[in-house]
Amino acid sequence: MPCPTTPACPQPCAHHQARFLREESVIVVATIAFGMGIDKPDVRFVAHLDMPKTVESYYQETGRAGRDGEPADAWMIYGLQDVIKLRQMMASSEGSEEHKRAEQHRLNAMLGLCEITTCRRVSLLSYFGDTLAQPCGNCDTCLEPVDTWDGTEAARKALSVVYRTGQRFGVTHLIDVLLGAQTDKILQFNHQHLPTHGVGKELDNAQWRSVFRQLVARGYLSVDLAQFGALRLEEKCRPLLRAQQTIELRRDAGKAIGHKGGKKVARQQTRTALPADVDVGLWEALRECRRLLAEEQGVPPYVIFHDRSLKEMCALQPRTPLEFGRITGVGERKLDKYGAAFLRVINEYL
Repeated sequence: MPCPTTPACPQPCAHHQARFLREESVIVVATIAFGMGIDKPDVRFVAHLDMPKTVESYYQETGRAGRDGEPADAWMIYGLQDVIKLRQMMASSEGSEEHKRAEQHRLNAMLGLCEITTCRRVSLLSYFGDTLAQPCGNCDTCLEPVDTWDGTEAARKALSVVYRTGQRFGVTHLIDVLLGAQTDKILQFNHQHLPTHGVGKELDNAQWRSVFRQLVARGYLSVDLAQFGALRLEEKCRPLLRAQQTIELRRDAGKAIGHKGGKKVARQQTRTALPADVDVGLWEALRECRRLLAEEQGVPPYVIFHDRSLKEMCALQPRTPLEFGRITGVGERKLDKYGAAFLRVINEYL
């Protein structure tokens, strides 16, 4: 976040953070280190202008939105340059080779999540060992299905080469086998004699990498970190290998799509409009009342009342302290402290 110190603002970062916490309708552009320190429950939108290097990081960072339980959006643009940059950072790090391999595979998992053609929420929860009974219906792939192709045959070839090479090798070697290469490693292990040697020439190296990434992302393959990143078959792949199942894969675009620099968009959308029974005029009047009280007391607006409470005030339109006390988030203390001010706004508006 560009934040030069000036005589007028000797601590600009603290100033910006205070404004973001206490004011409404404020957008802050910041580094992850700055943004992750913000304890604000009513963030409605998180945007990533670069791809996080791990699914864990992405989950934590997007989790800063909607911590009050209300709907929020997570939006991200990503492209090949992000992957190149992150890989260069990993290669130049001072960590051990084992650490670098682990980080590389976490990056591949993140890229797989970006390229998924099915519900992002299902894939995200699956990464952490959780399940979702049905697609979320809110992410971009649910709302606007992506361009796909029948990857069944390619997937079977990919799974087959993993099996026939003994589940001991990483993506680079497996692709070499599929493309019919004659590398020293292929000759060393006699993989030029495998039935899968040279059967994948219909796709290029980048397309095969996309196939493997998507198979890992969907749980058909796993990465064995202890075996230098070797790919291993998962039980889930059996129906696909036995021609009992088909699979649609995301089609890689050859040109830039939707954003300068070839970046694509990944979105987890959960934001919705105000409920139909909410009077927008009353909603704004209550928000203004909350803002004034927050400024007066030097606290963030959500400390007064969360958005959920304001929406309920709009829907139920309480006219007395007894009715106001039934609103979610209105306890005895807040009723005594704020009830009169909000009831005055409601009664004057109505």
